[in-house]
Amino acid sequence: MNGILLVDKPQGMTSHDVVDALRKATRIRRIGHTGTLDPRATGLLILCIGQATRLSEHFTGLDKTYEGAMRLGIVTSSHDLDGETLEEHPLPEPMTREMIQDACNAFTGDIQQTPPMVSAVKVGGRRLYKIAREGGDVERQPRPITVHCFDVTQWEPPDAGIRIECSSGAYVRTLCHDVGKQLGCGAALAQLRRTHIGNYALDAATPLDALDTLDAVRARLIPMDEALDLPEARVDAARAAIVCSGGAISSKALLAPCSVTDGWVQIKDAEGRLLAIASAQPTAMGARLQPKRVFAGR
Repeated sequence: MNGILLVDKPQGMTSHDVVDALRKATRIRRIGHTGTLDPRATGLLILCIGQATRLSEHFTGLDKTYEGAMRLGIVTSSHDLDGETLEEHPLPEPMTREMIQDACNAFTGDIQQTPPMVSAVKVGGRRLYKIAREGGDVERQPRPITVHCFDVTQWEPPDAGIRIECSSGAYVRTLCHDVGKQLGCGAALAQLRRTHIGNYALDAATPLDALDTLDAVRARLIPMDEALDLPEARVDAARAAIVCSGGAISSKALLAPCSVTDGWVQIKDAEGRLLAIASAQPTAMGARLQPKRVFAGR
């Protein structure tokens, strides 16, 4: 039971609630998620089970794709409809899909985003949402994010359908809030569904209620050997022994050429079994592959 699980998270649960449900169903304690979804949001959640929890960093930083709806004419404390309503405004006339799209375009590319008070970001060692619950408000430093696209897919006042592709760490509800400020009428996230994490798609995910037994989870588990979307380097038995002891190898010693000279590489044996995650470092004689996570003894 070492692998990843693609789960379709239902509305009303936290990501940690999903982990707890899987722990109860499987009696496996070593389960972790790789990126939170707010309780209101639904969609793709990647869970790591067993030794695959050591792969989590290779999922958390992947780009995300979302589909949802943005409600215009309202400002809330959390930037979504779960928060306290702070302001309500009539929509400017006329308000067209093109006008909304123009405002969304201002928040694409490499931008700085200030995280909302209702978030898990830490300031001074404390989670912002805990400070917010106590009625506090603290200064937050903007963080760099990338928004690859922010498309308005439909316009049925007061809701605009949206599709967003963005880097890890971006708050979609805050993007909606900022668009509302740009338009002058306010906006809040009304609905959100995550459809992709990197190359992993919601179409391949299983609803949480279908993962109610150990056998159901086992049947849908993606083994560690197949889980990563990283360049692959295969080695013979002699090099496998070196890798499993933490030793570096040269890309010249691989069973087949590997073009990667910089970044992360997964090293597998001749049968395709994952041995390690390595950092590729360029040298005059090709790349040096230095294991950083070794999975010997599975």
